[in-house]
This record gives sequence, C-alpha cells and structure tokens, in this order.
Amino acid sequence: MTDSKYFTTTKKGEIFELKAELNSDKKEKKKEAVKKVIASMTVGKDVSALFPDVVNCMQTDNLELKKLVYLYLMNYAKSQPDMAIMAVNTFVKDCEDPNPLIRALAVRTMGCIRVDKITEYLCEPLRKCLKDEDPYVRKTAAVCVAKLHDINAQLVEDQGFLDTLKDLISDSNPMVVANAVAALSEIAESHPSSNLLDLNPQSINKLLTALNECTEWGQIFILDCLANYTPKDDREAQSICERVTPRLSHANSAVVLSAVKVLMKFMEMLSKDLDYYGTLLKKLAPPLVTLLSAEPELQYVALRNINLIVQKRPEILKHEMKVFFVKYNDPIYVKLEKLDIMIRLASQANIAQVLAELKEYATEVDVDFVRKAVRAIGRCAIKVEQSAERCVSTLLDLIQTKVNYVVQEAIVVIKDIFRKYPNKYESVIATLCENLDSLDEPEARAAMIWIVGEYAERIDNADELLESFLEGFHDESTQVQLQLLTAIVKLFLKKPTETQELVQQVLSLATQDSDNPDLRDRGYIYWRLLSTDPVAAKEVVLAEKPLISEETDLIEPTLLDELICYIGTLASVYHKPPSAFVEGGRGVVHKSLPPRTASNESTESPETAPAGAPSGEQPDVIPTQGDLLGDLLNLDLGPPVSGPPLATSSVQMGAVDLLGGGLDSLIGGPNFVAPPAAAVPANLGATMGSGLSDLFDLTSGVGTLSGSYVAPKAVWLPAMKAKGLEISGTFTRQVGSISMDLQLTNKALQVMTDFAIQFNRNSFGLAPAAPLQVHAPLSPNQTVEISLPLNTVGSVMKMEPLNNLQVAVKNNIDVFYFSTLYPLHILFVEDGKMDRQMFLATWKDIPNENEAQFQIRDCPLNAEAVSSRLQSSNIFTVAKRNVEGQDMLYQSLKLTNGIWVLAELRIQPGNPSFTEYSVHD
Repeated sequence: MTDSKYFTTTKKGEIFELKAELNSDKKEKKKEAVKKVIASMTVGKDVSALFPDVVNCMQTDNLELKKLVYLYLMNYAKSQPDMAIMAVNTFVKDCEDPNPLIRALAVRTMGCIRVDKITEYLCEPLRKCLKDEDPYVRKTAAVCVAKLHDINAQLVEDQGFLDTLKDLISDSNPMVVANAVAALSEIAESHPSSNLLDLNPQSINKLLTALNECTEWGQIFILDCLANYTPKDDREAQSICERVTPRLSHANSAVVLSAVKVLMKFMEMLSKDLDYYGTLLKKLAPPLVTLLSAEPELQYVALRNINLIVQKRPEILKHEMKVFFVKYNDPIYVKLEKLDIMIRLASQANIAQVLAELKEYATEVDVDFVRKAVRAIGRCAIKVEQSAERCVSTLLDLIQTKVNYVVQEAIVVIKDIFRKYPNKYESVIATLCENLDSLDEPEARAAMIWIVGEYAERIDNADELLESFLEGFHDESTQVQLQLLTAIVKLFLKKPTETQELVQQVLSLATQDSDNPDLRDRGYIYWRLLSTDPVAAKEVVLAEKPLISEETDLIEPTLLDELICYIGTLASVYHKPPSAFVEGGRGVVHKSLPPRTASNESTESPETAPAGAPSGEQPDVIPTQGDLLGDLLNLDLGPPVSGPPLATSSVQMGAVDLLGGGLDSLIGGPNFVAPPAAAVPANLGATMGSGLSDLFDLTSGVGTLSGSYVAPKAVWLPAMKAKGLEISGTFTRQVGSISMDLQLTNKALQVMTDFAIQFNRNSFGLAPAAPLQVHAPLSPNQTVEISLPLNTVGSVMKMEPLNNLQVAVKNNIDVFYFSTLYPLHILFVEDGKMDRQMFLATWKDIPNENEAQFQIRDCPLNAEAVSSRLQSSNIFTVAKRNVEGQDMLYQSLKLTNGIWVLAELRIQPGNPSFTEYSVHD
C-alpha cells in the first residue's frame, strides 16, 4: 500500500495516539507515527504539540526516519525556537557521521532552520562540511552558506565563509563549483556593491572547464555567472563563445537560453568582419527554432525571448520566417507572439510570403487574432515601402469581404498608411467612405473621421459625412469627439464659405454642452484661434505632420540592451527590467551590454549614418558608452564649478595644425587643397574643413564685417531619433562670450518638460555655464529658441576629431545623445594679437614639423578685406609687407587654452588663390 493512506484519516484524539506511537520502542511504529505527523502537517493540521516527541526520534540510524524528522523540524522550528535548540546536539553529531548523505542532510537542514539561536551553533559544523572530503557534502554546504548569509550576513563575513566559498570555485568537482557559483551569485545579488564574484581569465577558465561536466542546473548557474563577466578584449570574448556554443544543443531549454544570453552579450565585442561572427549567427538560429517545438507554455517563453533577440539582431533568424507561421492548434497567446515576430522579420525578400500568410489569417474565426493579422498587414506596409501598394490592395480585398471587424481594423491601419505615404494612396478613400455606416468601434470611427478631415478637399460631400457623425455627438466616445472637432475645424479652414454653420455647431457642442475638460479646452483653443487669427489657426491645425515610423513599437535601445542581459528570466517574458516588478531594491541589479569594440561600433550602432553618407551632413546619435556621461538620469544640473585656467599642455597637440583646412572656410574659398600627408594628420583637414565656418559669408551664414561669423542652424538631433524632439543649433562668440544657440522643436504627441543638458569631456573643456532654461512646457508642434552660455573650464580629453562635442539632453521622456562639430573660431580669444618682436622670435623658434601649408582658392578679396574679415573673428594681422608683387600678411591668434597659432598669408593681387603657412607653439 502506498503512503497515501496517511492522508485519509480524520480520527478524533489523534494527537494523543500519535504521541504514544512516537514514544514506542519499536522502530517501525515510530516511523509510521512520524509519517502520520508529516501527513497531518502537510494537509494543514497543527501538530506542533508533538515537537519534543518528534525531536526524540532524531537519534536513529534510519536515514528515511531522519529525513522525516528533519522535515518536521524545518517547518516548526520558527514557531518553537526554544524547543528547536534541543536538536542542535544531534545536528552537530550528524555532521560528523561516517555516511556523507547524513552529513549533507544535517547541514542542509540546519541551513533551512531560520532561527537566530541555532545559526551560531551552525558555524563549526558548516566550516567542517565546506572542507569535507566528499563532494556531495561540499556542494550542499556551499548552498548552506548562501542561506546562512540571508539570515545573518555579518556572521558569515566574520566567520570567513565567503573566502572559503571563493576557494570552492577552484574545486576539482564540477558540481561543487556550480553550487559555489550559485551561492556567491545569490549573495552578490542581495549585496550589489560587494565584489564577491571577482571574475578574471583564470577563474573563467575554471568555470568553463566545469561547465562540460556538471548537471544541467549547474550549467545554468555557471552560464549566468559568465554572462556577468566582461572580457578584456574581443579575442577573449571569442574564446568564451567557442566554449559556450556546445551548450546550444542541450536538451534543457533553460540551458539553451542561458547560453544564448552569454553569446548575445559577448557578440557585442566581436567585429562583424570576423568569419567567426557569421558562423556564430548561423549557430544561434537552430536552437531557437528547436525551442518552438516544445509545449505551448515553453513556446511562449521562447517566443518572448526571441522577440528581444530579433529586435537586437534580426539577421540571426532572417531566413527562418516559416517557423513563425501560425498553426491552427496554437493557443491565442502563441499566435499573437508569432505574429509580432513575423512583422519584425518582414523584409523585401520575404514580404510576399508574409502577406499571403497574413491574408489567410484574416479569414480565421478567432476575432482577436484576425484583428491583429489585419493590423500586421498595415505594419508591413509601413515597414517595407516596396510592399505598401500590395498591402493596400490586400486591405481593400479584406474590406470587400464586408466582415464588420475586419473592415474596421483595415480602416484604422489605412489611416496610418496615409500618414506614412502622403499623397500616394488617397484613391482608396471612396471605397472607405462606402463603409462609413458599418463603423461602430470608437477607434475605427475616429480613424475614418481623421481621413475625412485630412482629405476634405478631395471628398465632395465631406461636410455631409462629418455632419452625420455630429448628430449623435454626445453619445460618441471622447476619442471620436476630439477627432470630430479637429476634422470639422480642418474642413472649415479648407472650405470656409460652405461650412461656417457646421463649425459653429461643433464648437458650441464641444464647449457649452460638454463636461469633458479635454474636449472643452480644445474647443476653446480652436474658437479663439479662428476668431482672432485665422492664418495662425491654419498654420496650427493644418501643420505638416511628422511621418510615422514602423519603429514605434520597438523597445527603447537602452532597455533592450538591459533585457538582453536578462534572457531566460522573468524580465525577458514581461519585457520589463526587474526593478519594474520586484518589490524593494534587493536583488535588482541594472545590467548593460559590454561596450562595442572600435571596429564594430560604426557598423553595429542602429543610429549611425548609412555607408557613403557625407561625414559633415548630419551628426549621428552617439551610442551609449560606459565612459560617455556617467549616469545621465542623475545629471548634475548645477552650474559648473569654476576652476583655474587650463594649462597650455592640457591637450597634447603635437604637430596638429589648428587652422588646417579651416582657414579655407574662414576666407570663404570653397575649394581646399589638402596638404601633404607628412605635414598634417590625414583626418584633420576634413575635421577643420567642416568645423570652421565661412567667415566671409559666401555661403548661407549670417556674417557681418563688424562681428564674428555665425553659421546657420543645422539639425543636430532629428526627431525620429529622439522620440519626437528635434534639436537644431549653431555656435556663436560675441564680446568674449561663447554660446550655443539651440532651437528645440516638439514633434511628438506629448508635452515635454524638465530639460537638462550635459557635455562629455572634450578637447577644449567646453561646458555649459548655466542650466538649460526652458521656462514653459514644450507643447506638441511648438518650437523654442534658447541661447546656452558656455565656458571652457570643463574636463579636458582629446577628441577625434579635435572639435568633436558629445552632448546629452534629458527631458521628461528620456535621455538623448548626439555629437556635433563646433567651429574652432569660437575659441579664438580677443587678446590674440602678438607683439611684432615676440612674433618674429616665436616664429623662428618653432620647429619645422609644427608647420603646415595650405592652398585657398576662389576668394576674390584683397589683402585689406581679408585682414578686416579675419579680425572680426579674432585672427589679428601683426604685420604686412609686399614682396615681388605679393601681399604677405603675418597673423596671430590665441586659443582659450593659451595655445598661440601664427600664420603667414600670401595674396597675389588679381589671383583668387592664396597660400597660407601656419605654425603653432
């Protein structure tokens, strides 16, 4: 008979009977009695009264009976701490038992009894067990240290158990190593500041050796530990990847996901040019595909992780589209996740296959799934431009089915397609209007109203259509009411004579007859705009709308990087960092991917410019770097602390010519002849050519004879890379003060507040001299101009190129990064005119290697005009002479960091080309 008989009894007076049986002389009877006690305890009966009698049964050689008594002790020791101490002597004695199973059982149980009075007695037996000759006892003791640390962390540190635990990482038995790693990882998670897992190449090698021999859960502990290690270079990262790759073929899906996590993390450090990188991508696909053949619950977990992987590296699964096609018997949660991944993998190469599949799904019986499938067709159109026409055609076919919910979803996605491709597919509006009467869902009605209002000039009876919605205005949802109000105002601005009565009616309904504050506010704003300044109303209401992007549903890059570090955990299923769902701070560590290698950075960053794009066209958003700007969410927004002037030697300039090709821009000649390679570093001509502005106003800048040249504002941070915030700007120097003139435009749909700015260390110590002051919240489609004063007392670090400035801007939405090149002439100080004698002596003393020669062409100015124009930007003419018909200008300038630059400019009257020699000290 099985042990189930112990759970069926409901006798009265049972406790008294059990007490008698526990004190019986017969071993079998004792064991039966303990089993009955455990059964009663399991079903929720209180058998704590039997505590002394059960403890007396500990003195036995029978392993099964000892296990049962220990189980009872673990459950009731907390409620009977004084009685539990009676068992301590037996524990200590059992820790020296010849049988390793009993030794391990004793130390495990002592670790599970969370009673402070017992923990002090645990230390000596635990110390012995950590150095036990049997690996089974050692591995059990390793876990016990983590449990004891949870009860009394100070005791564990004082007793030196942590050092013993670190020594166990070098143990000869792989399971002991795995448990030691697991224990140290758990302790480290509860104390993030402690450097317990001090991983180095030697200890990593030991872990990788143990990885091949320990159990599957031991492998998971070791792989998770490896994922927290940052290799010193790409060679070490590749070596670790090669030794972890065999785990991808493991039968346990948890081992596979842990291995994928390690590989995804270390791939950041590998160059895409390596053959091994391509091999690794190919090896990652099959195990991920295999996970999808498991039961639905495991499939879902795998799909949620694959969703993250595809967003980070779509190339891994780009050829595996078919495995994500939905099966008829898939649960709805698996179907929806597969659908999402299909869209992420959609490309020009497979779009025909994907559309055929999605069209099939749109005829299914599951309404929720059909809706998602129709939306997916719209997302395909937005993502793959070449497929847009085919997608629109497919959506029209679905509208012809006249299935109500299909028609409504199709109209919602067609509205987005109109936003993405304006003036391209408006021919389908007539078909959409035919289905107006069948729309009953708020989102679909709002989408249709938006289409009618946006394209009112193309729809003859637009006023009649909108008036039909107006009849039941107060019965509509807020979403529809707001859209209807805006659409009728748009219609009025396009056809004012025909719709005056209609606009008055909707404004009255929205303001006087409505109790919704959002609707009332919008109504009043429109009313005042229309009554005071119709031109301004037109500019506001009919403003050009930003194009929508298929990337709107992607996870934000820094969060995605963090979630990649949590593959195989609950965070990867929720798609939220642990801090979002773990209560309290304990155990939550913010993780990030290792910094990209230099060879890989330009190719992997999603924000970088496409190959072949001109380097000076638009600055790229800088990817997050460990050394970039520290914790940007906690920016120090106070004014920078003033410091002593920077020494001349703070930036080692070597033979770099600071004017370089920049003088070409200063003079105004567009054609710059690069100097010989030996004269100036190769990258400097390009840097200075783009970094210095056209001081002679031959381009579109704002230059005057009396003041320093100001370049026109350029877009530094496009809206699509900063969640709707567009930043344009330029740099100026006026009366000795440097400023960054910014133009902030909100192209998002939400208000922006709490602006702040910070610079990375740079070549000349440029830093904000005051906080970024945006005095009022920045509303959607609003632009604000700000002049940010700068100084040069910030931290100095030589940049490449020299005038590169990395900037972080924070608002209530996120932190955004960009880089730009500042013109060097903003650093030319007003006291840069050198004494003639000093000029001559300095020129003679400067070595030849600090000299460079440049040719400046197509500048139709004479020597006087050149001298005057350069002086407005603090480049001073020290002396002038005429040699053999050539005008020779000798000039000096001084940078904010005290470095002097001397120049000789040769001008041939009537010849638009100059020769310029420049040297610096």
